[in-house]
Amino acid sequence: MSVDWVGYGYSALVATGGVIGYVKAGSVPSLAAGLLFGGLAGVGAYQISNDPKNVWISLATSGALTGVMGKRFYGSRKFMPAGLMAGARYHSYD
Repeated sequence: MSVDWVGYGYSALVATGGVIGYVKAGSVPSLAAGLLFGGLAGVGAYQISNDPKNVWISLATSGALTGVMGKRFYGSRKFMPAGLMAGARYHSYD
């Protein structure tokens, strides 16, 4: 059994982004979304650590974040934070 360190790092990146959005702009939706999606990514990393074929929560979380943040990046053309999060999607390959 191997630990999905990359998945846990992605989870921490997403949650930290939400906290930074709250601290810098006072955005409660950023905090809520960051903690929600960071938590889901953490659950996905835990599941992959236990069964490498159980990728569905990680895949759904990564796909949703890529879609939402990609749309925000397309509309604003600002790399931070939308472009970074759209590009930082996580994929687990066996």
